[in-house]
Amino acid sequence: MPLKHHKYNSILSTFEFQQKSTMFLEHHLNPQQDSGWIEVITGSMFSGKTEELIRRLKRAQFAKQNIEIFKPILDVRYDEEHVVSHDANHIRSTPVPAAANIRLLADRCDVVGIDEAQFFDHEIVNVCNDLANRGKRVIVAGLDMDFKGNPFGPMPALMATAEYVTKVHAVCTRTGNLANFSYRKSNEDQIVMLGETQEYEPLSRSAFYKAMNDAKSVEADESSQASN
Repeated sequence: MPLKHHKYNSILSTFEFQQKSTMFLEHHLNPQQDSGWIEVITGSMFSGKTEELIRRLKRAQFAKQNIEIFKPILDVRYDEEHVVSHDANHIRSTPVPAAANIRLLADRCDVVGIDEAQFFDHEIVNVCNDLANRGKRVIVAGLDMDFKGNPFGPMPALMATAEYVTKVHAVCTRTGNLANFSYRKSNEDQIVMLGETQEYEPLSRSAFYKAMNDAKSVEADESSQASN
């Protein structure tokens, strides 16, 4: 095996080990602790964010803790009343139109799960902190970057205020390396656009910026031809 490939495989194996180790580290509940905490699970599309959120919530549910799961009302890709991962794992949830609704609906639970947090308004940051300060464990999952590679909505602030942040990765569809970018295949330019593998693919840094530059070149060529 060429040295370069061996080096990349070694790096990939190390990252995968670190990712798995981090993914399954959960804070131990201390019944004497007065306040709760915030956990954020983030990464690109197809990286297993929702899967990990569901896993943690089901563990809490198995331990007889009262849980409540919320998602933005606009996310109806798989089901209107369930949080569903890309591999069809699911758990019942409550769709809400705004972050402020969560504060009212989560009053009697021990653990609060929030999926697709990037689609909520910035009030979600205050809501999560209020719930944690009331002694609740708050687990949030969401995209860290939009399709342009920019920080997405309230996610940076959530990661900054969280006690625990887990960054998960997909596998790049073009290089096989770790992917942390969500590349949009279509020319649609709005930030919020729900989609699956037909609309998006996970890419590594190098593949993402190559794809973005290629798309800009095609757009420039089309504009030049149209003006002639």
